Amino acid sequence: MKIAMIGHKRIPGRSGGVEVVVEELATRMAQKGHDVTAYNRNCGEEKIKDYKGVHIKEVRTFKHSALNAMVYSLFATLRCGVKKYDVVHYHAEGPCAMIPLAKLCGKRVVATVHGLDWQRGKWGGFASKYIMFGEKMAAKHADKVIVLSKNVQNYFKETYGCDAIMLPNGINPVTPEPADIIREKFGLEKDGYILFLARITTEKGLHYLIDAYNALKTDKKLVIAGSINPQTDYIRSVLEQAKGNDNIIFTDFVSGKTLASLYSNCFVYVLPSDIEGMPMTLMEAVGYDARVIVSDIAENTDCLDGYGNAFKQGDVTALKETLAYCLAHEALKAQDFKENTTAAAVQAQRAALKEKYDWNHITDQTLAVYQSVKK
Repeated sequence: MKIAMIGHKRIPGRSGGVEVVVEELATRMAQKGHDVTAYNRNCGEEKIKDYKGVHIKEVRTFKHSALNAMVYSLFATLRCGVKKYDVVHYHAEGPCAMIPLAKLCGKRVVATVHGLDWQRGKWGGFASKYIMFGEKMAAKHADKVIVLSKNVQNYFKETYGCDAIMLPNGINPVTPEPADIIREKFGLEKDGYILFLARITTEKGLHYLIDAYNALKTDKKLVIAGSINPQTDYIRSVLEQAKGNDNIIFTDFVSGKTLASLYSNCFVYVLPSDIEGMPMTLMEAVGYDARVIVSDIAENTDCLDGYGNAFKQGDVTALKETLAYCLAHEALKAQDFKENTTAAAVQAQRAALKEKYDWNHITDQTLAVYQSVKK
């Protein structure tokens, strides 16, 4: 098939979960012999024409502007409209606003809603309304809608009468990295730190974790891995919140072996989110066999199938108590910090999750969705 991908920022790149998903799907589809084109946003970066067999088309847009995504998705759709594609796959709600234009051009459209983006705190009034418009266009005009969680699937059914297909993100096979890199860069040792690795935005709940950590008595450090530039009001607020505690380390953006080393050697990975689609960083942490603590929102707990530890969303005291229990029962780490489990059971649980979220299987399921809408 001839396939187009629209909605991500750019591949290759790790600016967010959408980019990871597009890269994983597009490169695997290309390996299977499909003709795949990814429409990258170009805000002045070096142009590339091909990535692992995927054709790259660069679409110029603004670097820092609320109109960035709108301008990009408009021109990507117009360029896509004059090409012969069997399927155009839109990713994220905002870019889906252009689906009626793609349909006007005679295209078959699949839309993946990675989360209810209008709920995210970083968006203002106009942006939230535009994203909601994109959501409606996906529900009403896409040939098929893919969602990542049961919760969002129910939302589309109840709100729009849309029978969305639930198709999760995947977990890649990984090779653990020793602590050498992070020891040299940040002074970290294996099991010597609690890890938060995600975008530093309000809905990720980092402020809950800093409050909970500051209330703990522990020698373990808190490592916050995520871009802190450009600084938003929220980033400034968490930097201020952490001020005075030398055991809180902001690494800024990490990738490659540094990222792998942080996942591989953490005492526990914590994701205290208020809102999620299907969190890629949580899936990656599981891929590295990290123990995890998550807020008990459905998007976190459903994808873990009982693995890890959950606390009541937004409850700093509950998060502190969960962390304190894990720290006090460090000997139970091989048992997922749970007295009623065994190390063998936890290992089997992780293996089952990795099989369930295998990217090759998810790619085949996505291609089956394409075949179902193809003319």
